[in-house]
Amino acid sequence: MNLSQRKSPKAAISFWVVICVSIVGIGCNRDKPSSKIKPVPVSSEKLLPSFERVKEFQKLALQYDNGESAGLLAILESLGGGGGLFDYDGDGCLDVCLAGGGRLTPDKVEGLPTRLVRQTSDARWMNVSAQSGINIPHHYSHGVTCGDWNADGFCDIVVTGYGGVTLWENQGDGTFLAGTDQAQLDDDQWSSSAAFADLNQDGFPELYLSHYVDWSLENHPLCNGPSGVPDVCPPRSFEGIKDSLYLNTGDGTFRNISDEVGLTEGGKGLGVIAVDFDNDRDLDLYVANDTVNNFLYLNQGNLQFEEVGLISGVALDHNATANGSMGLSSADYNQDGYFDLFVTNYEEELIALYENQGENQFRHASTQVGFSRIGTLYVGFGCASVDLNEDGLIDFCSSNGHVVHHPRNAPLKQKPLIMLQSEQNEYQECKPGGSDYFSTAHRGRGLATGDVNRDGRWDLLFTHLLEPAALLLNTTVSTTKSLSILLIGTQSDRRGTGGRVTMRVDGIQHLQTLAGGGSYLSSNSAEILFHLDSASPISLSVEWPSGQTDQWEFEDWEALSSSDNARVAIVESDKDGASGGWFLMER
Repeated sequence: MNLSQRKSPKAAISFWVVICVSIVGIGCNRDKPSSKIKPVPVSSEKLLPSFERVKEFQKLALQYDNGESAGLLAILESLGGGGGLFDYDGDGCLDVCLAGGGRLTPDKVEGLPTRLVRQTSDARWMNVSAQSGINIPHHYSHGVTCGDWNADGFCDIVVTGYGGVTLWENQGDGTFLAGTDQAQLDDDQWSSSAAFADLNQDGFPELYLSHYVDWSLENHPLCNGPSGVPDVCPPRSFEGIKDSLYLNTGDGTFRNISDEVGLTEGGKGLGVIAVDFDNDRDLDLYVANDTVNNFLYLNQGNLQFEEVGLISGVALDHNATANGSMGLSSADYNQDGYFDLFVTNYEEELIALYENQGENQFRHASTQVGFSRIGTLYVGFGCASVDLNEDGLIDFCSSNGHVVHHPRNAPLKQKPLIMLQSEQNEYQECKPGGSDYFSTAHRGRGLATGDVNRDGRWDLLFTHLLEPAALLLNTTVSTTKSLSILLIGTQSDRRGTGGRVTMRVDGIQHLQTLAGGGSYLSSNSAEILFHLDSASPISLSVEWPSGQTDQWEFEDWEALSSSDNARVAIVESDKDGASGGWFLMER
């Protein structure tokens, strides 16, 4: 499709009705046995999550190459690459996209192909990189970000990295075209993570690019590492690069508005997430910076932002120190109606939990909730704050690994981490059952979440340096019912980014949102997943960024679905409350 031939969000609602109806009967797994709903004690071993690797995916042996074999000891090698989970071809099954990385010589930095792996309806995995057209490298790559930038109902991909970004426009027929130049996406800086988010509420998502430092082959100092031998230089050896924000004009092009909106100089960005932190129905931005203050941009409307990280309490840690921050996730972990922030950091620094207390104030609560118990040897990257064991509480997971070749204190390879939350809002490290992945050390980097086999449980995609990516299915014994929600915006962003979904049952409010960006160099699937173990009446509401609110009431679960694992698509209604809808989909 030509970039200028775009459907408006409202005009394309009929397209989504057809898609929702056509998904009925298409699924990625067999029906799981039904189970009775009953409360599960926090101490029960059944609450320990369990995971199994997808063997067929593992056989593809798709790994990120950072080019370290050249022996240059470049800081470029340390960032690694991420991956994305999304349904690129609209068949109802999640697929995988992986950044390829690149190679280095003393004279040149070159890229390696991005890979696309398709999941079929019978749970087979196929490398379709070549036939999709996405395997042509344009630069040394790091991040994979999904967003429907042209509102045509198909997920487009932005690949970040050193020397520029590539916009892969989804043609809707299983192929992609490089639309970077035509879309006037002219960023040529060293970009790491990115986020699609509709920041001006016109139905078309903007693109935020976090930039790292001013390293180049010409600006490549020689450094000794923490062990006293030559190693990768730390980020403090370089100057940070200002981030970029691109306005989606809605006519097939982007426009760089970084200097117009109030972005701050001097960041060393590695992660970015777009969430409504102040509950005013527009999306704010939080940026994880490496060794300098993190940024919190509150959306003031009219594409103007106020950076309030320091005064809000999210720029520094509990010791008023800037951390080496990498990965980001957000959730209402304590069910108070405000979205909190989880941030992964460097060794000798705590995983940060910034508890949102309202009125644009946050509390550094890592010690209070138990993150200090795991010690400070982890170098954390990709992360997720989701319910991994189906008890209705937000858990935490991170991918870990060192950035230097000869660390002094912590190991080079590190185990991934899962912290389960208790009913007292405290976190405790656990050792999942099933696969030995969580008991094995890796040079971990990216982490993406999604329900890969449509069984109502969060599955995990991990990426590493010089080790094949790992796709793990959640096999936790289920004692609950699950509700998976796909948001379809008509006035809001097509993917529903920023939509606030609230489920109320037994007097408890469970709030979730679809964030823009998040994790580290990775892209989570566009779904919201609730678990409940009650037969009580259920209230469900969606507050859209447009200002529209859609809501439903159910007498009990049976009034909602005949299956223990329900999947629905919710289409945003118009200003008169019409034209939207609730579409029940089969697995």
